[in-house]
Amino acid sequence: MGQRQAQQWSPRLSGGVRSSAWPKAVQDLVVRLLKAKPPCSYSLVSSECLRRLGHKVDRATVRRFALQNNLAPQRPPRKRPPGRRWQTQKVGQLWQYDASPHRWFVGQDWQPSLLHLMDDPSRVIVAAKLSERETLLAHLDFLSQALQATGLPLCLYVDFHSFFFTHVPDHHTPLADSLRFYGVSLRFAPTPQAKGKIERGHQFWQKRFPALLAADAITTLAEANPLLDVLRRHHNTMEKHREIRCTPQAAWNLAKKESRWALRPAPACPWWPLRLQPAHPHPGRRRWAGSGRNPTPLGGRAAPEQSHPLPAPQRRRHRSSAGAGPGKNAGRPPQHPSLLVIYNKCNFDRTQKCNFECTTTGW
Repeated sequence: MGQRQAQQWSPRLSGGVRSSAWPKAVQDLVVRLLKAKPPCSYSLVSSECLRRLGHKVDRATVRRFALQNNLAPQRPPRKRPPGRRWQTQKVGQLWQYDASPHRWFVGQDWQPSLLHLMDDPSRVIVAAKLSERETLLAHLDFLSQALQATGLPLCLYVDFHSFFFTHVPDHHTPLADSLRFYGVSLRFAPTPQAKGKIERGHQFWQKRFPALLAADAITTLAEANPLLDVLRRHHNTMEKHREIRCTPQAAWNLAKKESRWALRPAPACPWWPLRLQPAHPHPGRRRWAGSGRNPTPLGGRAAPEQSHPLPAPQRRRHRSSAGAGPGKNAGRPPQHPSLLVIYNKCNFDRTQKCNFECTTTGW
């Protein structure tokens, strides 16, 4: 503005309040979620308005509404330390995997475990499921469904839990041995801060999910898991991530378009339903197929009385009649052992260089 116009300028009326009033259904939903015990976060309220009613409202608008109507929870301010996180380049190159026991149902004493699987570069929550307890069978069932639906990653980033790590040299746990059969390795995080993405994901669910379950009066796992899957898909496709500045699904699609892709399809292999499915208990201690060793004790306890569906073949000693003492086999020609080989070539390339051949041998 020039000096001549500056002398003639005078302030005018602004445009006023341009935002339209919320519909009654949106306002009732916001009030109900903010009054829940524990209260829902502002970002969760904004997300639920979009998911349930298709009404887009900003998180800051929800916060302003809560402050004006005395619905804001009293929380002390906290300081966030600055930090930088590394990430892989390709989708499927590294998946972070962990379990989070928590009181997901308000007013109940038991703590179900949330099994949580996240892709490292795109932040896509590949799978999430509430389990009654964190057991070996729960891990096998969860990973079997997740890998069949999405594909095989190259590596899982886990902690030093006894389900994944054993202190016996050159040995593998049953879960690690089943994953190694299909070329999925394990990488161990030295501290919880080292796998901060999955820990931040636990905090994300612990702040949102209990409040939403309390608001909707959901108290069973059968009702909670379908809602958890709906929230997971909504988070992947509709909510922007602060670090990558886009939705996780958009980062996933961009990586696939740029050929930053390391996922492998689930193999059409006859061993698949046997390797990554819960095994049926069998009396006695048996060996595990693939490793040929006894199962490693979990957490220092005795080895579980469970048999892998593919036990290692039991070899029998064979004596020839030559040199044997007088008996009912004396004078008979030596009997050679019969060898039965069942050959089946899988369509899965384990090492990405040569086909893996499944061979079972019995005497």
